[in-house]
Amino acid sequence: MARYDNLFQPIQVGPVVIPNRIVRSAHGTLLHGESLIAYHEARARGGVGMSTLEATSVHPGAPSRLPLYSDEVLPFYEEISGRVHAHGMKLFQQIYHPGASAPGVGVLASPWSVGETPNPMLGVTPMAMTQAMIDEVVEAFGAAARRVRDGGLDGIDIHASSGYLIHEFLSPALNSRQDSYGGSPENRLRFLREVIAAVRAAVGRDIAVGVRLPNEDHVPGGLSPELNAAIARAIEPLVDYVSLHMGSYWRFHKLIAPTDDPLGAEMDANRPITAVIAKPCMVVGRIMTLDHASAIVAAGEGDMVSMVRALIADPELVNKARRLEEHRIRPCIGTNIGCVGQLMSRGVLSCVVNIAAAREDKVAFEPEGRAARPKRILIAGGGPAGLEAARTLALRGHAVELHEATGRLGGQVALAAAAPRRADVGQITRWLESELEALQAPVHLNSFVDLDLVRALDPDEVIVATGAQPRRDGFQLARPAEPIPGHDLPHVHDSWSLFGVGGRVRIEGPAVVFDDTGTFEALSAADVLLAAGVPVTLVSRLEKLGESLPYPPVTVGAARERLMAGNFDFIGGHYLRAITPDAVEIGVLYTERARRLPARIVVLVGFNAPNRDLANALAAQGRPAHLIGDVLGGNGIMTAIHGAAELARRL
Repeated sequence: MARYDNLFQPIQVGPVVIPNRIVRSAHGTLLHGESLIAYHEARARGGVGMSTLEATSVHPGAPSRLPLYSDEVLPFYEEISGRVHAHGMKLFQQIYHPGASAPGVGVLASPWSVGETPNPMLGVTPMAMTQAMIDEVVEAFGAAARRVRDGGLDGIDIHASSGYLIHEFLSPALNSRQDSYGGSPENRLRFLREVIAAVRAAVGRDIAVGVRLPNEDHVPGGLSPELNAAIARAIEPLVDYVSLHMGSYWRFHKLIAPTDDPLGAEMDANRPITAVIAKPCMVVGRIMTLDHASAIVAAGEGDMVSMVRALIADPELVNKARRLEEHRIRPCIGTNIGCVGQLMSRGVLSCVVNIAAAREDKVAFEPEGRAARPKRILIAGGGPAGLEAARTLALRGHAVELHEATGRLGGQVALAAAAPRRADVGQITRWLESELEALQAPVHLNSFVDLDLVRALDPDEVIVATGAQPRRDGFQLARPAEPIPGHDLPHVHDSWSLFGVGGRVRIEGPAVVFDDTGTFEALSAADVLLAAGVPVTLVSRLEKLGESLPYPPVTVGAARERLMAGNFDFIGGHYLRAITPDAVEIGVLYTERARRLPARIVVLVGFNAPNRDLANALAAQGRPAHLIGDVLGGNGIMTAIHGAAELARRL
């Protein structure tokens, strides 16, 4: 069992001593007040060395939830700093101006930027800043830094990355100015120098001052690792640490690398920069385990390791590692569906595997206390919902017995994890399985639950987590009353068959995948077919790849690039008119236009049929049961785990 002593050594960052090397760089939460305090306090209690409050605008022309441009922010700062300091964690604030990405400036105003290049997500042509505007914003950075210090925080993180205002000034792709702020690398650096000078003038050496720089911004013609190394070398004498981060709004998924990307996705881009700086350096980028973090520090590739998503999934990660309980750490599966996907699509931070994430003021990470009256509970189904329910119930002292009809646990998660680039998804069900072993909760495989078994066991409660399986009746949502002609031909399969359920499928090209749901399932089917060496056309009734997933730029972006780089085409907004032995006929609903695509294999990815036989049989007998997971008609790990956890905490 590794101890990772190098991670638990303190580090001096300017005037601040951070107690260990596991830190949290800034990330959006859209929380405020007690919710934001409780969120960071949970990680402080969990042993994190330092956390950075999310990027907060210094200027009222680009307002943010925290009014950092006003002394009104001070009472909040005093409260949160006191709460987290009680646990030994240091607290920094990331300060920025969003530049061309600034939303909500009003119908009579335009975003301020280095020039007139729109942000690709906002699509508004900004206003090139005048000297007076530049001076005003520089002054605002200094005033914001003073408030951070006066509120009791420990450090300032100047955000010069991610495509925001300072980054726009630094970028040769975005900065085409002809004055003293553009042209040469030194001129492009002038705005950042002035911001750092204003911050130093406001706080001196009272608190730490660092800067977040891009390592590679993925803006065509923009900042490469080599250019960023020169920037880091130039500003290093002015700051106490450097934080490195990849990406921009031009290639959004690189800002938060999904499971498609390798672990340590940013380390290659970091190396030209870390090689030329001596000040403490913070690194990020799909660093999910203490073992990986320790290796980075040992190799001198980073002095502080930011583990944002891993600590969203388990805020106790550091303390568990200190107690030699790494195996008890609830794993992040890296899909981005719960965290940034929910944040960008619904304005609510969450986590696929942690029901309490961003709800710490209302929901405990683990169930609190044991059940007042322990019960005997039968769970039918060993997918993520059944496993989560069994673990939570066992922790609360119930006598749980789980029966799975097949020979393995994991349900559809096990299938998803078998697809290319999706293996990390299976970590959560493997972890839940190991937790049940540790709790000595009985698990029975190849055990089909029917009324006879329920009568024989006579439990106090029955939980039905029997999931769903593909429909094989040719159903498609566009024409629900008419089965797809040819759906029963021998070369037509569902995705489960492609992933090996029921035997091997003969793959011949060309292939057509029809996506009726807009989730990862069709993308994974395409990955399998491409890996087999056949050309693939994915046809969907939806207009975009993965359209039903939360915020596709960050959840689907990496998969889209990978597929499009291969022998792959996408046709959106179509339905299947018919399947023949060697082709698929597609059309646009309510039109007569038809297209013919050659196909030697067809994979239908549609809505699944919930396995409700047991639930219906119990209802007919007047025996109440609780339904969780996909048997309710949904299709997703997050709803399965969250629903199971909520039910199991109530019983």
